[in-house]
Amino acid sequence: METVNKLVSDRPVVVFSKNSCCMSHSIKTLLCDFGVNPTVYELDELPRGKEIEQALLRIGCNPAVPAVFIGGELVGGANEVMSLHLKRNLIPMLRKAGALWV
Repeated sequence: METVNKLVSDRPVVVFSKNSCCMSHSIKTLLCDFGVNPTVYELDELPRGKEIEQALLRIGCNPAVPAVFIGGELVGGANEVMSLHLKRNLIPMLRKAGALWV
């Protein structure tokens, strides 16, 4: 948990992902299409990726990826991000976190 907190604390938007996960790809694409430059951690490329994945599961991310943090707070996975987007709450949240300026 401490490792995850360190990784998300200084960045407006953090996505924990895996290269092989199509939902991770979709969420990263959505954020980038908005003009957000998320910090992305590909767990299948990190030496401690399995450890981070287990920590994400312990804090409630199920499945573990994609796991999206905005403003240091866990938003959730693909379903939660898409739900926020459909309710028109995602962009205001991104602006508040300093990830969007427009």
